[in-house]
Amino acid sequence: MSYFAGAAVRGSAGWTAAEVNLNGVGDIEEVADRLRDVDLDAAISLLFVESDDTYLVVMRLDEGEDLRIFGSDSAFAEESRLGYLLVGDLKAPAIEIDDVVEQTADPDKPAADPDADPVGEADLLADLGVSARRLLELCTREGLLPADVTAEVCQTVGCGDEVEELREA
Repeated sequence: MSYFAGAAVRGSAGWTAAEVNLNGVGDIEEVADRLRDVDLDAAISLLFVESDDTYLVVMRLDEGEDLRIFGSDSAFAEESRLGYLLVGDLKAPAIEIDDVVEQTADPDKPAADPDADPVGEADLLADLGVSARRLLELCTREGLLPADVTAEVCQTVGCGDEVEELREA
């Protein structure tokens, strides 16, 4: 299973991005440690893990503490060891996915994937401009790849250029 793990960290000089190697991680704390290592003094550290053009996991640390995680689909835990490590213990988000799908139903937009089962804290980016409802809508939109969701989220948050440069490197 192939993956892309890109960190976006906001320090005193603004946003920077770096690729994070998750090979050999043993638990979620080790993943958090690798995210912390990108910038030990970052106010906000985000990690976007995209796997096989199917799954997206977003992790967040504030001041290096308070790990919060969101996964686009619980099935990722069944697909790989990394998936299990990242989202295996997460529960459904507080907001009901059916409410998001019904309220965003628009004939001009692609339909929501009926099999999507997001897990974790969908509101982890709300203070950065991406509401739980918006994140769930993006992750359940049929035909939208994890890289597309990451790009849109990063543009909203303010680190889109940095993450795009990381992809192109």
